[in-house]
Amino acid sequence: MTLIKLGAAVLNQTPLAWDENKHNILLAIQQAREEHVSILCLPELCLTGYGCEDAFLSAGVCQTALELLTEIVPQTEQMVVALGLPCRHEGNLYNAACLVADGQILGLAAKQNLAGDGLHYEPRWFKPWQHDQQASTSINGNDYPLGDLIFDLGAVRVAFEICEDAWVQDRPGVRLAARGAQLILNPSASHFA
Repeated sequence: MTLIKLGAAVLNQTPLAWDENKHNILLAIQQAREEHVSILCLPELCLTGYGCEDAFLSAGVCQTALELLTEIVPQTEQMVVALGLPCRHEGNLYNAACLVADGQILGLAAKQNLAGDGLHYEPRWFKPWQHDQQASTSINGNDYPLGDLIFDLGAVRVAFEICEDAWVQDRPGVRLAARGAQLILNPSASHFA
């Protein structure tokens, strides 16, 4: 049996504070590495900050998030890291978690249930991903799987419920477990309030 040490980092991310957010992410990765964490789960939308509001609709925000992602990816050698970012696909914007392993992007899982109550306005910016649907998205000319995914890491099969996904009656985790997921990560974040 392989020992897998899980870590979750709570980061104080600021919307669109690119350098600060990158610094916080790299610091969390470094600390996790020092603590021999195998799989590190960072918050949803940790690259941009959760509360970007209508700035999420700007193509520049998605592009900058992807640039930041590609700068961080090489820092994940010998570990698995989940990073949250907005992802544009076929004209729609999704709240996604990118799984990176040993300096390589494996793919992006997309949030299926959006928070739309109280101060949460996710349906204003994002589209919910349909369960059991997979697609392909391009990052820097390379294609990666996107959608309702299970990642086979050899020692464990990993899937995602992103924040609100775990709060609904028909939560994705039930279907993911039935499809063979052994570990379900839930990157969660909230607005300033």
